[in-house]
Amino acid sequence: MTNWKIAGIIATIVIILAMPLYTLKTTYLRPLPDSLETYPVSAFVGSKKCMDCHKKEYDGWRNSHHDLAMDVANETTVLGNFDSAVFEYFGVTSRFFRKDNRFFVHTRGPDGKMGEFEIKYTFGVYPLQQYLVPFPGGRLQCLPLAWDAKEKKWYHLYPDESIDPGDWLYWTNAGQNWNGMCAECHSTNLKKNYNYKSDSYQTTWSDIDVGCEACHGPGSRHVAWAEMPDMARPQTVHNYELEVKTSGISSRDLVELCAPCHSRRAALGDYTHSEPDLLDSLLPSLLEEGMYFPDGQILEEDYVYGSFTQSKMYDRDVRCSDCHDVHSLKLIQEDNALCLQCHRGEIYDTKDHHFHKKKGEEGEPIKSAHGRVLFDVGSGAECVQCHMPGRYYMGIDYRPDHSIRIPRPDLSSKLGAPNACNRCHMDKTDEWSDEYVTKWYGPGRRPHYGSIIEAGRKRLPEFQNNLIKLAGDLLYPVVVRATALSLLNSYPGEETTRAFELALMDEEALIRRTAIDSLGLEEPGKQINLIVPMLFDPVKAIRMEAARSLAPIAEGQLSEEQTRVFQAALREYRAAMEYAADFAYARYNLGNLNASLHQPEKAIQDYRAAIRIDDQFYPAKVNLAMLYNQIGQKNEAESILRDVVTSHPELHDIEYSLGLLLAEKKEYEKAAVYLKRAARGMPDRARIHYNLGLLLQHLKKDSEAEAELSKAVTLEPDNMDYLYALTEYYLKRGKFREAKPIAEQMVDRHPAMQVGHNLLTLINRKLDLE
Repeated sequence: MTNWKIAGIIATIVIILAMPLYTLKTTYLRPLPDSLETYPVSAFVGSKKCMDCHKKEYDGWRNSHHDLAMDVANETTVLGNFDSAVFEYFGVTSRFFRKDNRFFVHTRGPDGKMGEFEIKYTFGVYPLQQYLVPFPGGRLQCLPLAWDAKEKKWYHLYPDESIDPGDWLYWTNAGQNWNGMCAECHSTNLKKNYNYKSDSYQTTWSDIDVGCEACHGPGSRHVAWAEMPDMARPQTVHNYELEVKTSGISSRDLVELCAPCHSRRAALGDYTHSEPDLLDSLLPSLLEEGMYFPDGQILEEDYVYGSFTQSKMYDRDVRCSDCHDVHSLKLIQEDNALCLQCHRGEIYDTKDHHFHKKKGEEGEPIKSAHGRVLFDVGSGAECVQCHMPGRYYMGIDYRPDHSIRIPRPDLSSKLGAPNACNRCHMDKTDEWSDEYVTKWYGPGRRPHYGSIIEAGRKRLPEFQNNLIKLAGDLLYPVVVRATALSLLNSYPGEETTRAFELALMDEEALIRRTAIDSLGLEEPGKQINLIVPMLFDPVKAIRMEAARSLAPIAEGQLSEEQTRVFQAALREYRAAMEYAADFAYARYNLGNLNASLHQPEKAIQDYRAAIRIDDQFYPAKVNLAMLYNQIGQKNEAESILRDVVTSHPELHDIEYSLGLLLAEKKEYEKAAVYLKRAARGMPDRARIHYNLGLLLQHLKKDSEAEAELSKAVTLEPDNMDYLYALTEYYLKRGKFREAKPIAEQMVDRHPAMQVGHNLLTLINRKLDLE
């Protein structure tokens, strides 16, 4: 990483000195080495090419979940009942049938109208199988009626709600689109080929399932090498002419080999198998609210990577293949034997450790209220039941949490996170479970980062230093540190800025990228000095984020060479967003980019496109309203903000924005309504109380105005604007005695500012005349 840091430092010097000192080239802009420029490009050849030489591995892979990830619908691959089977859902009767050796369903389609749809592909195999239906524009859509392969019956993926045909999640809309939501991890060499201008796909693959080359990369050079006579083979070749090295690598490298599919992420483009860093191809999710519990346990499906990288196992270099056969995907040992590969059985596989009955011992299973057995006798003695409690997704698909943690019912009481004890003992309280943990293992409890994450989500002011320490502590998982760093965005100030500056130099790409995303300084010059070096980072996601951050302020501030590098990184960012432009977030990001580049018409088009994709994606609505306000279309802005506030009354920031907009339109009484709502919803936001106080003062509601201005001063006693506003309020009403202590506070806290001294002198004169 030394080269890009040196280049970045020199780039910063160029900005400061305005001298043509830049002489280094960035790594990612250099031409390819001669040895690669003349090397034949490897192509995908298909899994069958591997069978003759790698029969054991091929046989293990056959009929695995990877092999059956997707297939053409036929008599062999379709598991569901298509013999005129009927399924009813919220008054809609769907019928599954065959015709001319093809498979069909009669159900609600686009706009909610009943229609006949052909099943072209199967998707998955166990515990459920889904079915794909073709639509115009190259789309394949996932039918919401899936086949329960265990119970042998049809079921609906969203059994408790009737989804409106206009909803993003409705099966013919973007939320259930195979091309963008699913395809890249169920087929090999997937090229999405989405054209955002025509809103159409030309998606292709080389193998319809997850084949050998999905992990090993394109194999034509390897096959050519393998087919040579022994004496004709070159003496030295790299990795047997395979694109991806899968053996003799570190545990982190192997885990990241699986991460492009087994992670919750945003893809930056088609996966090429040649990206040097994980963040060259994707951006993994942080421990975001609504996706993870505060302590990092899975809430929504995370596909393993985000949870596993929090685990002590990952920290101790345990890798996926230590537990899973990489070809059959089966566990390499059954039950506790899997864990006893490393953990001593005489200590951990005993009742003195788990305090539960083993299989074969007498006892009563845990049953549901309807009598169904939930946990057999002996379940409590299984390692995974306590250390990998999971959740059900897609109705029936149980996914264990791979953060592999110690049960902490005490955290359940404090944070609302689940714990393994109460997953089985559903009739007991968290406190009951914690008492047993104390009885068995003692009263000691280590501090957990979940408490800090939870406080950061709630923006509790006293936890700023805790978040700063957590973000900088190398002993914690990278995803935890990055999450803490992102939460610091709600704690502006010098200490937070220093934390971001240090994070920009971190060895972990996710930390550097999060720091750029979170850093938003009011001084453009300082922002440029800190971010421009990041344009030279070897990791794509960081260069892209640096360019996005600089876009609003870079014009006229960079040297010719820096501008060239900035434009190259900006092209990478735009290309990544256009690749993902079938998602609302990407069109939203393109709208933000075009708005920052002073292209409002393009920005409006992108925001509108984001809203068409997902009408519930309110960030696009809010930014569209702000843009309309900037260009003078205030009525359009008001209409959009009112729509958001109505749909999302919990978004007090939007109530605040609507209140300010109405004040701009001189609709002061209406403005006061929304500013009051915002102040009640965000009582610790001093600026809201300040603006509300000024507005109430204008409306001659003096007592309310005084209370709001006083609240602003109490929250931020150093803020000169708030101090001046409250002092002026008292002066205008002749309340000199009330004004004096506020003026004195101005002088004490800002002795170099003459305005405080002047006001205090004026007040003292008035008091002398009384």
